[in-house]
Amino acid sequence: MQDAPVQDAPRLTSLAHGGGCGCKIAPSVLREILAGMPSGGVFKDLLVGAETSDDAAVWRLNDTQALVATTDFFMPVVDDPMDFGRIAAANALSDVYAMGGSPIFALAIVGMPVGRLPPATIGAILAGGAEICARAGAPVAGGHSIDSVEPIYGLVALGLVHPDRVMTNRGARTGDVLILTKALGVGVLSAAFKQDRLTAEGYAALLASTTQLNTLGTELAGAEGVHAMTDVTGFGLLGHALEMSHGAGFEVTIDADALALLPGVEALARAGVRTGASTRNWASYGHEVRCAHELAHWRRDLLTDPQTSGGLLIAVSPDQAEAVMRLALSRGFSASRIVGRVTAGPAGVAVSSD
Repeated sequence: MQDAPVQDAPRLTSLAHGGGCGCKIAPSVLREILAGMPSGGVFKDLLVGAETSDDAAVWRLNDTQALVATTDFFMPVVDDPMDFGRIAAANALSDVYAMGGSPIFALAIVGMPVGRLPPATIGAILAGGAEICARAGAPVAGGHSIDSVEPIYGLVALGLVHPDRVMTNRGARTGDVLILTKALGVGVLSAAFKQDRLTAEGYAALLASTTQLNTLGTELAGAEGVHAMTDVTGFGLLGHALEMSHGAGFEVTIDADALALLPGVEALARAGVRTGASTRNWASYGHEVRCAHELAHWRRDLLTDPQTSGGLLIAVSPDQAEAVMRLALSRGFSASRIVGRVTAGPAGVAVSSD
């Protein structure tokens, strides 16, 4: 009966103008929107607020517990309703892991075109999300739904972390190396999917990457030598590296030749397959990216490619980098690579490439 929602309903991606983390508002526009937001600094127990563009808010509950709170939702990146639910849930939970937290429960955010999608399809989306949350040990304890023009699904995700072990995107130090735990190219594969150019192998790679929980983040909370962490999502690798750079006040250099790519991504990118979000990302922050020589368009597209449920970007001291790499690989993050470093230059991102 699981196939019925797909057979009886229109393609999910046909009902949405965007999909996955490619739906995110461009970084420059978001900064303008949030410019007037009041600071949360007057609340002494608010350990992480909106000021640093971090992955989640963190509120100290007591001397040994802090609440990690985040929300993330988007429109379909695939057509299978269960897969859509799985991907959206893994993506939302990733922000808890990126702060070093352990998820405790979630609330569902549901907006669906009720007149166009049968209840069975909508139910399958929710079931996919609940399946991923169960894998994370976090029940979906409630939520809210509306009748929407486009299908939207995601979570409010809540977790716990020790107040002294909170991971943020702003603690990187000069000399740190940067480790990325997943291969890039989710946006390219999702664009190919919409164009009916994605192979079965490509779809399997897309699904495997986007539903892999970033549980490694919990293990790295407070780990020796681990100074900063964020997950790479809608702003692309360069955008999230730039946030890390601004938070630390140092330059971040990305080695474009060291990046792992999902199967088939390079060929698709060279053929011009990309998302609109990739172009918007570059338009937003390209002026802060320093390159030794001009990047090929396809390579630039991959560096700005929006990652739905992407990997963790970890700033770690060189003497602990090997231990973190071993841990990542042992936990199933086989695409983990050292992709850059933090230097003493002014804030910004430099890209090196042969």
